[in-house]
Amino acid sequence: MLDIQALRNDLEGVVSQLKSRGFEFDTANFTKLEHERKAVQTRTQELQSKRNNASKQIGFAKSKGEDASAIMSEVSGLGDELKAEEALLVELQNKLQDLLLNVPNLPHESVPAGKSETENVEVRKVGKPHAFNFAIKDHVDVGIPLGLDFDTGIKLSGTRFTLMRGGIAKLHRALAQFMLDIQTEQHGYEECYTPYIVNDETLRGTGQLPKFERDLFQVSFGGAAFKAVAVDAALNDDGALSVVPTKNWYLIPTSEVTLTNTVRDEIVPLESLPIKLTAHTPCFRSEAGSYGRDTKGMIRQHQFDKVEMVQIVHPEKSYQALEEMVGHAENILKALALPYRVVSLCTGDMGFGAAKTYDLEVWLPAQNTYREISSVSNCEAFQARRLQARFKNEAGKTEFVHTLNGSGLAVGRTLVAVLENYQQADGSVKVPELLKPYMGGLDYLK
Repeated sequence: MLDIQALRNDLEGVVSQLKSRGFEFDTANFTKLEHERKAVQTRTQELQSKRNNASKQIGFAKSKGEDASAIMSEVSGLGDELKAEEALLVELQNKLQDLLLNVPNLPHESVPAGKSETENVEVRKVGKPHAFNFAIKDHVDVGIPLGLDFDTGIKLSGTRFTLMRGGIAKLHRALAQFMLDIQTEQHGYEECYTPYIVNDETLRGTGQLPKFERDLFQVSFGGAAFKAVAVDAALNDDGALSVVPTKNWYLIPTSEVTLTNTVRDEIVPLESLPIKLTAHTPCFRSEAGSYGRDTKGMIRQHQFDKVEMVQIVHPEKSYQALEEMVGHAENILKALALPYRVVSLCTGDMGFGAAKTYDLEVWLPAQNTYREISSVSNCEAFQARRLQARFKNEAGKTEFVHTLNGSGLAVGRTLVAVLENYQQADGSVKVPELLKPYMGGLDYLK
């Protein structure tokens, strides 16, 4: 969430930056709400001052033994009026907050200007695409004989779900384990196991709600009476099951949500920074708005696995941490000898909460192009302000932490890249050297 003081102090400048992201800020509504808030806040402060002065007069009169009933009557009237103004002030402040919850982050000054992915800026390429002396197959044709089972995935759940069998399933698991080992043993992240179901407050903290609710899978429990909401179930003292409606629950779209929310409503000790967390989880996304895109294969699934990296850092060190995290994701691709490139996203292509984002795109020979396999973002204080995640700085003053997140990596897309880049003429797939210990020494999937 943006700092409202930025809007109050430089509305024109903030609106211009938001426009570079393709976001039209509702200036008229904001200005109207701010005008009303100021007026109500002024009246509230005046009434509070009158009440305080009257209370002092009452005390003074009583100390002298004088009749204070007239003043007390005045205070009683002020109290009712003050309550009404305070309630109106809260209502206006909530409307302002609702407005801000749907406004994206401001881009960092180093972010290239642009409207779409065509204007992203390539930072570097690493590795040279392999030259094949046979007809290249895509990961679908390579994977089906080796255990990729799209038909059963569709039968079990529907489109954009996949079942894996045998060697393919083992290779998928090996990739996730390998990534976790690199992130924890070489890059210093603490491994976490997180819930896969979270409440709406958690998703609001990292920016998925309220703006992107249609991209989420909502969970419902119980019978028809609780069809639209999640519930908590507990045993009463008499042993009967009590089902109580709670906040809405959702499947996580990424463990960025759970890992970042570990510092929600916390004042983190300065000496604890940076906090570096990682987790391997499934991710669930409706892929709303992607109708017709990547319907074949595993590129765009409703359920996929990811090893996530999250850092919570001192604001002065967040851009150093961003570069570091890009390197942590790159190290996985380098270890697997997969060609890739790093791209700086332009203002019009960044995610909602990001101030700056790098995408890592891996080479897919069957598509003859690079496809995203990791996105690493610095959200600065945008998420922390929603989360109320703070720390006491060197001067003892409380301020917001900066939060960063990135894939280290998307497991399914890495599997796709391995299948395509390591395919052999006979239809087998060579196992990358560093994955062999995770595969029981296996050299090829056949």
